[in-house]
Amino acid sequence: MPDVDLATDRAERPNLWPWPPILVGLCAAAAVALDHVLPTGAVFAVPDPVRAAGVAVAAVGLGLDLWAIRTMRRHRANILPHRAATALVTTGPFAFSRNPIYLANGLLLAGAGLALANAWLLPAALAQMALVTRLAIRREEAHLAIRFGDGWTAYAAAVPRWLRLG
Repeated sequence: MPDVDLATDRAERPNLWPWPPILVGLCAAAAVALDHVLPTGAVFAVPDPVRAAGVAVAAVGLGLDLWAIRTMRRHRANILPHRAATALVTTGPFAFSRNPIYLANGLLLAGAGLALANAWLLPAALAQMALVTRLAIRREEAHLAIRFGDGWTAYAAAVPRWLRLG
């Protein structure tokens, strides 16, 4: 009986909590706090070109985030990660990543780490991506499989979870 309840719950919504934005905030806060306790900027001098690259990476992350949100809105897809999916979006940035918003979050954290000379933000970006995979993406994928069936299966087979290069 619990399996039926889990399947029913997954069909209704993938998560009880909006894990992705919570995880980004927690990982960023942890990196900032760690940098106050064990500052990395004073130990590792970050040259201006690296800072500029960080700004560029963060800008790519922000652009990807906005593009994904705009694409979802164009398809009238729910954007809240703890609510039911209303459309299977496969165009725009979703054509090369099944999770462009979560990828963008990782790029924003990593770019900020380089731009602000806070090396703690680099492992925070990786931690955020690992945690969001465990706490949100796997559940979202189960939810999408239930809601969109063969359409989801074909899409998941064609587009990687994180990024298709080439």
